[in-house]
Parts: sequence; structure tokens; C-alpha cells
Amino acid sequence: MSTDPTDARRLRDREDARPERHARPGRFEADAVLGVVAREWILYGRSWRATTFAAVVEPTLYLLCFGFGMGALIGTLAGFSYIDFLGTGIVAVSVMFQSMMPAVINTFIKRRFLHTYEGILAAPVDVRELVTGEALWLGMRAGVYGCVPLLVAMGFGLRPGPGGLLVPFIAFLAGFAFALFGIWISAVIASVRSMDYVFSGLFTPLFLVAGTFFPLTELPDWVQAVAVVNPLYHAVELIRGSVFGGLSGGAALLHVGVLLGFIVLMWFLAGAQMRRRVVD
Repeated sequence: MSTDPTDARRLRDREDARPERHARPGRFEADAVLGVVAREWILYGRSWRATTFAAVVEPTLYLLCFGFGMGALIGTLAGFSYIDFLGTGIVAVSVMFQSMMPAVINTFIKRRFLHTYEGILAAPVDVRELVTGEALWLGMRAGVYGCVPLLVAMGFGLRPGPGGLLVPFIAFLAGFAFALFGIWISAVIASVRSMDYVFSGLFTPLFLVAGTFFPLTELPDWVQAVAVVNPLYHAVELIRGSVFGGLSGGAALLHVGVLLGFIVLMWFLAGAQMRRRVVD
């Protein structure tokens, strides 16, 4: 073995030059977050047509099939025409699917197969900034696409009030929350097959028990109690209340508070779990 002091010095220099990936996170840098967002924006430019097609067609089919099909049988529900009731609920569901599903699938693929995050973390970006940037991009995208069902419903006769202008901001807030939730799930699951449990066992109950298709008051008391902790329910109530009015200030603060609390919880969980997967 060589004991040349020059070789030893070069080895020490090389060790010092390595990114401190195992060190405790330093200051949270907004520029690093924006760098992650900018990267996603550039990649989005290559696939925006397919993404936009799915974001427009899917809610339109929901409104056509359920709004007119079931609407002809139901008529009015909770004081609204059924297509109006459904249209505002589909906005929140669209936000969840446009943020949470890509967060689960794309993040898992980037981490497990493409090793994208290893390259990003070699730059001056830590895991917290990476998670925040990914979720921020998905939240912004969901905030835009989430308004598509509302525009479609307006084409079918929905007349939103002035509060409808708040829908993009509510959609962004909910999209950011669900994106963080999806990133955390993607870092927890061990294989692609585990996604079947997520989609069937988690996604379906979330959007069925959220007041999207029917009022929760029609469900048993214990189901209503469980639905209160469903973040999608609070997103539905905020959007529906903003579009039609009648949502009290206290109720609005409660719904916003739940979403913000969910964001904080998921931000810490997603960051910690992603660090275990990528760094540790």
C-alpha cells in the first residue's frame, strides 16, 4: 500500500470535496426550491399536451355521466341542482388526482429507477428543499388544472358567485397538501406492486367519503366522524362554499386550518422518510 504523503493529501482533499449529504440540514434556501420547480417546468414542456388532455377529458366525463345521468333522477341535492353540486366536488377530486397520483408514481420512479434525486442532491439542494420544490410544482399545476371542472360545469349552466375567484388558491393549497402526502407515500412503499394498495385502499375511500357525490349527512354517524379527518372533505367544503357562498367565517377558518395542519405534518413526514430512502 502506498504511503506517499501526496497521495494521502489528495485523498483528504477528495473527501472534503464530497457533498455533505449525511450532515444535518442547514439553512432552508428558497433558490434551491425554485431550482427544483424550474426543472419540473422544463420537463413539463415536453408532456403538457398529454397531461392537459387527461385533466380536461376526465372531469368532463364525470360531469356528463354523473351530472346528467344521475342528475336526471336526483334533480336537486342539498338545495343545489345535482350537476352544480357535483361540479364543485369534482374540482377538489381533480386536484387530488392531479397532485397526489403524480407524487406517488413519478416520485417513486425518480427515486427508485431513474436515480434522479441522487443527481439533484449532489447540487446545493437538501432533501427538504427537494420535497418542497416537487410538492410546490404539483400544487401549482393542480391549482390550474383543478379549475377545469369548474369551467366545464359553467358550460353546463353553473353560475358561481364572486367567491369563485378563490377556487384557484384553494385548489393550490389542497394540491400542495396532497402532493406532500403522495411524496411521503412514495417514500414509504417498497415496490411498484404496493401502489395497488394505495390506489384501491386509500384513493377510493378518500374521494368517495368527502361529500363529492352526495352529502355526508346521508352516511352513518361513524362514517361522518371519520370523514372529518379527510383533507379532501375540507377542500370540497371550501370550494363549494366559495362558489355558492353561505360558508361562515368560522367554518372557512376550520377547513383552512385543517389543510394547513395537514401540510405541516406531511412536510415533516415526507422530508424525513425521503431522507431515509435517498440519503441514509
